Amino acid sequence: MKLQIKFKELVLKNFKSHQDITVNFGERTDILGDNAQGKSSLGESITWLLYGTDIVGSKLDPTPVTFDSDETMASLLLNVDGKDLLLGRELKKGKTKYYINEVPSKATEFSEILDQLFDKELFLSLFNPNYFFTMHWEKQRSMILQYTTAPANKEVFKELPKPQSDKLSALVKKHSLDDLEKIHRSNKTKLDKQYIAAQSRTKTLKEQLEQQAPTVPLESLQAELSQFVKERNAIEEVTDKAQGNNGRIRVLQSQINSLMQDRDFIKKQYDSLKAEEIQGTCRVCKQPLQDESIEVVKAEKEQRVGQVKDKFQDVVNTRKELEEELKKLEFIDVSEQLEKVRVLQEKINPIEYEISKHKQFKALEEQVVAAETSEKETLESLNDSIFIIDAIKDFRAKEAELQAEKVQGLFENLSIKLFETVKTTGDMKPTFEIQMDGKDYRKLSLSESIRAGLELRDVLSQQSEIIAPCFVDNSESITKFKEPNGQLILSRVVAEQELIIESEEK
Repeated sequence: MKLQIKFKELVLKNFKSHQDITVNFGERTDILGDNAQGKSSLGESITWLLYGTDIVGSKLDPTPVTFDSDETMASLLLNVDGKDLLLGRELKKGKTKYYINEVPSKATEFSEILDQLFDKELFLSLFNPNYFFTMHWEKQRSMILQYTTAPANKEVFKELPKPQSDKLSALVKKHSLDDLEKIHRSNKTKLDKQYIAAQSRTKTLKEQLEQQAPTVPLESLQAELSQFVKERNAIEEVTDKAQGNNGRIRVLQSQINSLMQDRDFIKKQYDSLKAEEIQGTCRVCKQPLQDESIEVVKAEKEQRVGQVKDKFQDVVNTRKELEEELKKLEFIDVSEQLEKVRVLQEKINPIEYEISKHKQFKALEEQVVAAETSEKETLESLNDSIFIIDAIKDFRAKEAELQAEKVQGLFENLSIKLFETVKTTGDMKPTFEIQMDGKDYRKLSLSESIRAGLELRDVLSQQSEIIAPCFVDNSESITKFKEPNGQLILSRVVAEQELIIESEEK
C-alpha cells in the first residue's frame, strides 16, 4: 500500500538568510534567483526542521547569516495520505523546541511521529537525489536490496546443473545453506587429513605386502607337509602305544617298591606288638587290674595282632598281583622311532613357518583391501563435501546473478554492481557500484550525477511505495530529464534575479 507525502506550506523565520518567508508548494515548485539568494537553504530548512541536519545529513547551523536574531523557527505543513500534519522546530538561545500540530512536544514524541512515517535515510534519499551517494556503499547496497525481493531457492535451483540442484534441494530441507557450508567446510578440513593418512596407510601396507610375499606356493608346502605329518603320525601311533606300555611298567615297579616298604614297616609293627607285655596295672589310671580285666587286655592285644597280620597279608597279596602283571609286560625300546620323529619334526617346522607366512600374507592382503576401501570411502566423502561446497558457491553466484538482474531491471540508464568475484577463492563478495554510460558515479558531471540521482530515487520510491517530494538543487545544470514521481521542487540559478518562488499544479 503506497504512502503519499506532500508539502503544502513552509514557514521560516530567521533561518539563515531568510528573515520571514512562506513557501506554498504545488505539484511543481520553482525556486529561482541568483547565487546567495537562499535557494538551497529552503531545501535545508526542511531537513533541519525534520532531523536537525542539512540535505546531506550533516549538522546544520540554521541561525541568520546576514542579520542578528536569537530565535530561529521553521514549520512545515505536510499532507500524509490525505491527512494534514503541521510540524515545527524552534531554536531559541541554543535550546530546541518541537511542535506537533502547534502543540509543544518532546523530542522523543517528535522523532516517533517521523519514524512512523518513514525511515530517515530513505526520506533523505527521496527528498535529495544526491543524498543516497553520500552514504557508505554497504548502506547503499542494503537500502537497494531492502526493497527488492531476493530470488527464491527454487528459482536459483532451476538455473543450476541438475546434480547440484538435486543435491542442494534435498539438503536444504534439513539445514540452511550457511549451516551446510560450515558443516562441509569442517568435513573437508577433517577429511583432507584423513585421506592423506589413509593413502599413507595403504601405501605402507602394500609395501609390506610386496616385501612379505611368500616364494613357495602354498599348495606345494601343504602337499609336502601332509606327507611328513602322515609319516610322523604313523610313527607316533607306535611310540604312543610303546610309551603306554613302558609307562605301565614304570608305574607297576613304583607301586611294588612302595608295597615292599609298606610290608617291612608292618612286619616291624607286628614284631613290636608281639613283644608287648601284659601290664598288671591300668595304662591310664595305674590301678592294679583284676583277673577279668587282665583277660580283657589280653583279648584286646590279640585283636590288634590279628589286624596287623591281616594288613600285612593284604600288602603281600597286592604286591604279588602287581608282580604277576609286571611279568607279562616287556619294555619296548622306541628310541630309534623317537629319533625319526625328531628328524621329521625338524623338516616340518620350516614348512609350517612358510605356511604361516602365507596366512600372514593373506591377513595383510585383507588389511590392504580394508585400507583401500577406507581410502575410497574417505575420498568419496571428501569429494561429496567438495561437491556440496562448490554447489553452494555456484548457488550463491547464480543467486547473485539473478538478484543483480532483478535489481538491474529496475533501472533504465544506471548500471548496478552488487557482487564481485574474489580472484583467490572464486567466491562472490558483496560490493556496490553505480555507473552511468560506463562511468562510475564519482566521475560523473554535475548534470549526470543529478540525472543518476533522480533515476535512483524514483526506483527507491517505487520499491518502497513511498511517494515523497523531491528537491533538486542546481537544476540549471540539467536541461532535459525525466521528472520524478511526487512533488518536484527545483532550485535554479538565474543571473541577477532576486529570489522568486513559483508554484504550479501539473
